[in-house]
Amino acid sequence: MVGYKNIAKKEILELKEQIAYQEGQVTSKTLVQNPAVSVTLFAFEKDEEISTHESGGDAMVTVLEGTGRITIEGEEYIVTEGQTIVMPARKPHAVYGKERFKMLLMVVF
Repeated sequence: MVGYKNIAKKEILELKEQIAYQEGQVTSKTLVQNPAVSVTLFAFEKDEEISTHESGGDAMVTVLEGTGRITIEGEEYIVTEGQTIVMPARKPHAVYGKERFKMLLMVVF
């Protein structure tokens, strides 16, 4: 199993400071990727999105900064800093930046 990468160990961090916004883009930084779990930071510029797709595992989003819109099976949820939502495995979902928006995504397979 692969452990954490791209992040300091034995150091107190603010996760939202570990990824930067880039104009006109969604940026990501993988922290863990193995057959059991995936942990990734994302930064969405306003009006940028990850279009509708499905995941093989339950995907938990925790908002680190800003406001996003999560669509799960056609139902929209507005999420803000400090909130968490789980997108069920094998259900269509999408993520949109209503404003600049950072999130931590944890997928458990």
